[in-house]
Amino acid sequence: MLRNPAEIRRARILGGFYLLMAWLVAQAFALGTSGDAKFRLGTAESPLDWTVSAQGLAWVVTAVLGCLAGIHFMRGLGKWTNGVLGMALGLFVLAFLGWAAAGVSNGFSLVGMLQASVIKATPIAFGALSGVMCERVAVINIGIEGMLITGAFVGAVVATVVNQAAGMMAATLAGGVLALGLAVLCIKYQVDQIVAGVVINIFALGLTAFLGSQYLVKNTTGLNQPGQLSPIKIPLLGDIPLVGEVLFRHTVFVYALFVLVAAMTYGLFRTRWGLRSRAVGEHPRAADTLGINVLRFRYVNVVLGGMVAGFGGAWFTIGNGFPFNENMTAGRGFIGLATMIFGRWHPVGALGAALVFGFADSLQVKLSILDTGIPSEFLLMAPYVAAVVVVAGVVGKARPPAADGQPYVKE
Repeated sequence: MLRNPAEIRRARILGGFYLLMAWLVAQAFALGTSGDAKFRLGTAESPLDWTVSAQGLAWVVTAVLGCLAGIHFMRGLGKWTNGVLGMALGLFVLAFLGWAAAGVSNGFSLVGMLQASVIKATPIAFGALSGVMCERVAVINIGIEGMLITGAFVGAVVATVVNQAAGMMAATLAGGVLALGLAVLCIKYQVDQIVAGVVINIFALGLTAFLGSQYLVKNTTGLNQPGQLSPIKIPLLGDIPLVGEVLFRHTVFVYALFVLVAAMTYGLFRTRWGLRSRAVGEHPRAADTLGINVLRFRYVNVVLGGMVAGFGGAWFTIGNGFPFNENMTAGRGFIGLATMIFGRWHPVGALGAALVFGFADSLQVKLSILDTGIPSEFLLMAPYVAAVVVVAGVVGKARPPAADGQPYVKE
C-alpha cells in the first residue's frame, strides 16, 4: 500500500508512463508490423534460434504494460517499483527489436548485441566506480572524463613502447596522479569541487590533444600502436549457452571490472575501511570525533578513484587496439557520473546502470545495420538520451552521501 503523497504521486506518474509506452507499442510496433522475428541466441558452434510473431509479441507487451499502468493508478507496487520499471523497459525494447527484426532473413543476433553491450558498458562502469569511490568520502569527481582520456593516452604510448601490461599499469598511475591534483585542490585548498573537476578535464583534454598532434601523429608506428588484447574464454563458464558467450569471452578489462565491483562492494559494506569511508561521506565531523582521519581518507579514496578511471581509460586504446585519437572518450566520463547516480552510489547498481547505457549504445549500432529507416542521428543519440532520462529522475530520487561536495576544515 502507498504510504505518503510522494509515493502516490510517483505511482501516478509511472502509471501514465506505462500507459504511454503501451500506446506507443500498439501504434508503432503492433499495428505497423507483419512477419516473424528470428532472434539468434546461440553461437556459430551451437546455434539456437527463437522465432516469434513480431505483431503477437507487440500485443503481449502492450497488454502487460496496460496492466502495469492500471496497477499503478490503483495502488502502486511499493518496493517492487524500480524492478518492475526495469522489466517494463526491457519488454518495450523487446517489442522494438521484434519490429526491427521482422522479416529479416538471417535473423537478429541477440547474443552479439548483449556481448557488445557488456563491452561498451565497461569504460562507463569504470568511470562510475571512480565516482562512487570519490563521492563515498564526499568529494565530487567531475574530472572523470579527463582521467579516462589521460589513461587512454598514456596507455597507448607505454603499450607501444614497452608492452600492454606496462601500458595498463601506466594508465592506472596516470589517473591516480590527476586524481591527486584534484584532491589537493579540493581538500587542501578547498577549491569548489565542480570547478576543480572542470579544470582537470580541460587540462587533460588539452594536454593529450596537444601531445597527440605534436608527437603521436608524426610517429604513429613508434608511439601509437598499442595492439589489441585477445579475448580470454573462461573454461567451462564460457561454454554455457547464451550466458557464456555474453559474460565469459572477453578481454581482461571486463573481468577486472567484475572483480572490482565485487571487491568494492565487499570493501565498502563489509570492512572497517568501508564503514569509515561512508562515515566520512555522511558526517565527517562525527567521524573526526571518533578518531578517523577525515582528510587522509578523502585523499586515499580520491586517488584510488582516479586510478580506477585511468585503468578504464586504457580500454579505449589497449582494450580495442585503437591508436589514440583526440577526445576519443566522447563523454563517457560524464555518462559515468549519470550511471553512478542511477546506481545510487553503489558498485553493483553502477554496473547495472552502465549495462543499460552499453545496451543503448550497442542497440544503435545494430539498428543501423538492420536499416530500420530511423535516422542515424537519432540512433547516435540513444546513449545520451538514456543519460538524460536517468538524470531527470524517471527511476526515482536518489540520495547522495549527506556531506557530498562539502569541504571539511579540521578544528
